Amino acid sequence: MAKPAWKPWHEVVALRDDLKSGELPLHMFAADLYEVMMQGGKRPVYENPANFFALTFPTYNLRQLVRDVVLRVAGKNDKAVRQLELTYGGGKTHTLITLRHLVFDPDKLPDLPAVHEFREAIGQPPPKARVAGLCFDKLDVETGMEVRDPQGNTKRLIHPWSILAWQIAGEKGLRVLNAGKSADERESAPAENILTELLELPTKEGLGVLILIDEVLMYVREKVSADYKWRDRMVNFFQYLTQAATKVDRCCIVASLLASDPGKDDTVGRQLKGELYDIFQRQREEAVEPVVKEDVAEVLRRRFFTPASIKDKDAFRPHVQAALKGVFEIDEQTKKQGAEAEERFLKSYPFHPDLTEVFYAKWTQLDRFQRTRGVLRTFALALREAESWDTSPLVGPAAFLADPKRDGLSEAMRELVTVADTEEHEGKRQAWTGIVEGETSKARDIQRDSVGLRSREIEQAVVATFLHSQPIGQSARTRDLMTLIAPNRPDRIELEKGLKRWAQASFWLDDCYADADENQLPDTWRLGNRPNLTQMQVVAASRVSDDVVKARLLDEISKCKTLTAGASSAGVRVHLLPARPRDIEDDGQFHYGVLGPSAASDSGKPSPEAKRYLDETTSPEKPRVYRNAVILLAPSRDGLEVASLRVRDYLAWEAVRDDLKEQEKEGNIDVARMQTLSINLDKARGRIPEAVKQAYCTVVTVSDRTKYRLSRST
Repeated sequence: MAKPAWKPWHEVVALRDDLKSGELPLHMFAADLYEVMMQGGKRPVYENPANFFALTFPTYNLRQLVRDVVLRVAGKNDKAVRQLELTYGGGKTHTLITLRHLVFDPDKLPDLPAVHEFREAIGQPPPKARVAGLCFDKLDVETGMEVRDPQGNTKRLIHPWSILAWQIAGEKGLRVLNAGKSADERESAPAENILTELLELPTKEGLGVLILIDEVLMYVREKVSADYKWRDRMVNFFQYLTQAATKVDRCCIVASLLASDPGKDDTVGRQLKGELYDIFQRQREEAVEPVVKEDVAEVLRRRFFTPASIKDKDAFRPHVQAALKGVFEIDEQTKKQGAEAEERFLKSYPFHPDLTEVFYAKWTQLDRFQRTRGVLRTFALALREAESWDTSPLVGPAAFLADPKRDGLSEAMRELVTVADTEEHEGKRQAWTGIVEGETSKARDIQRDSVGLRSREIEQAVVATFLHSQPIGQSARTRDLMTLIAPNRPDRIELEKGLKRWAQASFWLDDCYADADENQLPDTWRLGNRPNLTQMQVVAASRVSDDVVKARLLDEISKCKTLTAGASSAGVRVHLLPARPRDIEDDGQFHYGVLGPSAASDSGKPSPEAKRYLDETTSPEKPRVYRNAVILLAPSRDGLEVASLRVRDYLAWEAVRDDLKEQEKEGNIDVARMQTLSINLDKARGRIPEAVKQAYCTVVTVSDRTKYRLSRST
């Protein structure tokens, strides 16, 4: 394969060694606040501030949140309650850990760019604070969980208010909950005044108070299911806690209410979530989304590539220009954007901006795809595998393909397929693995037959269409596919030819967008949740029996007037599909016989059946006298096979029509589909006469020397 006219992305930016070697487990992309609070050494990438801030990108929204929270802990604003407004996997736990590290021991913060950015946003050194974490995803409803007090002593506690009190002030905190009488746990939620007294304890030591709340719904939903009376207790606790926080000048609560398990978001879960939202709504400032789509590329860069290789952003510009050269040749709209397009691609390098956009805009709507975390996991798998073979100038759809030396789906694609498999549409789940594998196989066949597609462009189109088709019902425009594939500089004509072939051969592209003209590209591409007409026709064709095809073919031959045109007017007796040799009289008159499929002959050699009509009358013992007066038209074997295929195709389309008419009776009417079917039926019907005519290309006669002679019919 010729060396590309650009540098592949992995020769410009270098993957981190731990990601490249596989030493960085993918579960490490799931931040764990509890492990950070406990400092047990299980997640050093999150527990150690130096490791953590080396991989953290201070997005604009995150910097603003940090400023407000830290200044509240310093007693310089009244923003006591903040709620993180985002889906699971959207960076909420990462945000909570950021806040913990900044105020837990601010004098020992590492000397790193991210830390400097946060300090600059705050406008002062962060104050020291007592940090408590209510990590509800780790709180067992029966046995509770272990937590640390300010001196590092651990204790297993059951109730959320006890866990909070122990982290704030140890045994003294537990006694506050019981009016000083004991350090035992209490069953009921402490009232606002009790919690206010608890939260004021650190301030007497000159410390602020930061309460981090994560995965609330996960615990509350489980607790209420076990005992319904806990519904009021939990609602009261959060009501009292948020009210108390507003009355302690240096106290701030930052909470994430959602559960990472979508199963908790059932009817009861949604009711509980609504009640909790109402409570936080009364006391909170505006909700915050720490990571927005404009931040995704930088988050990915910092997680996956070595700092040295991504330090100089201007060094990326020539590589962006090389990628855009291909895009400009394919897409006029991007070309018109000029410098604006260059800046957009530069901000996203080495990732194609349209690729990160489709993940953030579409895939984050899937219940099982966890926004920032899901993107991180997916790209980690893709980059790790693609680095060894991908020659693309940008990380695009090709990165999700398997190594060209092996079959099947890549690990990253398999994970995406698994996520998509969990989605339901009209009560049904889609089996995406077989669909994507089948469509990718068709794409490979198309690429093998093309001389101008060298970068797996049609396979990339399959990936891009699959990505754009999520959630079920979404789709891509032709331009969406073209701009994703274009950085590899494909030949436009060959690319369009390849896409047309895929559109015609695909079993799962939604045919309601198919163009009636096979020479036109569809405007819209969607891998659907139902087999398209092409697949239905192929399946129907496999069910049409050979006997039915033979019977219909004989009927079509008998209707093909071009086979006998002119013979009758020339005074020749015509015999259409004679059943036996005696059907052609031996009377010295000229006879013209159109033989049936059983007389099919090979090139240059008449079949035994054709010879019988020239040699016999009623039997071999009664030879034909006037052999020179007989002219026979016989089909070629190859031509007859093509004609049989044309007949089978038409019969299959008729079967599809019958299936769709049954669906119409059930109320499933798709007008566009029926129109497409009608066009396909007409085309299939129109191909039969020409195929029959082409099949009957052999004239069989005998010469004066009684030798058989074959000539081509015109």
